[in-house]
Amino acid sequence: MAGVVLVGVDGSDTAFKAATRAAELASGLGTELVVLSAHVQDNTEIVKIGSDTYILDDAERALSLAGRVAEQLRADHSGLSIRPAARRGKPQDALVEEAKSSNAQLLVVGNVGMKGLGRVLGSVASSVVHGAPCDVLVVRTAS
Repeated sequence: MAGVVLVGVDGSDTAFKAATRAAELASGLGTELVVLSAHVQDNTEIVKIGSDTYILDDAERALSLAGRVAEQLRADHSGLSIRPAARRGKPQDALVEEAKSSNAQLLVVGNVGMKGLGRVLGSVASSVVHGAPCDVLVVRTAS
């Protein structure tokens, strides 16, 4: 089947629940899963601790986070092609842009922020639903 299933992650348990559902769907559809983490800025920081120097980069940290989630998902979905990705921008914008560029057939997000004022003021899920170029599944990740 053409296209991919795309899911956004931010390191939270609720995002991992959405990613798990996305992996199940991608496996059933026989398509690739893209696990995306957004980073708002392109910051690079140099940190020195003793004689060690560390370079901390927002894009690398976002990709590393997506990679860790991808590894966790591979443990339960060994035959599934899972690609970690990082994109600069607000999470909702990054997800919509990645959906466009990767020809996503389905974008999966969690429902956190979809209650109360979040529905009116615009949560990530709400923004994605309105801006996505493909179908969107909002996974019930919190009660």
